[in-house]
Amino acid sequence: MRTMNRNKHENTNIPLSMHKKYMQQAIDEAYFGMRNNKGGPFGAIIVLEGVVIGKGFNEVIATKDPTAHAEVLAIRRACGETNQFHLRNAILYTVCEPCPMCIGAIYWANIKKIYYCLDSNDASKIGFDDKHIYNELAKPINDRAIKMTKISLAPGLNLFHEWAVKKNKVLY
Repeated sequence: MRTMNRNKHENTNIPLSMHKKYMQQAIDEAYFGMRNNKGGPFGAIIVLEGVVIGKGFNEVIATKDPTAHAEVLAIRRACGETNQFHLRNAILYTVCEPCPMCIGAIYWANIKKIYYCLDSNDASKIGFDDKHIYNELAKPINDRAIKMTKISLAPGLNLFHEWAVKKNKVLY
């Protein structure tokens, strides 16, 4: 992302001062989590129509959960706040360019705009390097370090067939 240097940022009516305010809130989340030994130096907030609807800091250490990243927790809380699993009009502010897992969650949540302060190279310099994951995902499935084996069972196919014909399903 290029550095913002105008009063208003592209395609939004949000003044630069508000973007900076929201980014500072994400940074404050990160400081809180890091200083309280909850996890690494990462924080995120989600804003919808000028209101913070979800926030989070990295809680990997505190929860012993490798998926407890700031962005994922902010998404969970924002979805709980809105009682929706899509956040189409929301904006994510995060301390660092999201990792592969968080990017996946952001896509699933349908968040269309992300602002970040530091990039993956900055994270790599302090011990948070995701290049190995990106490299693995670029490989054919049979060449990856984690071996995956397909076990075909008729009940699995039946499960998907039942979903395909289910009349009252909610697509997401």
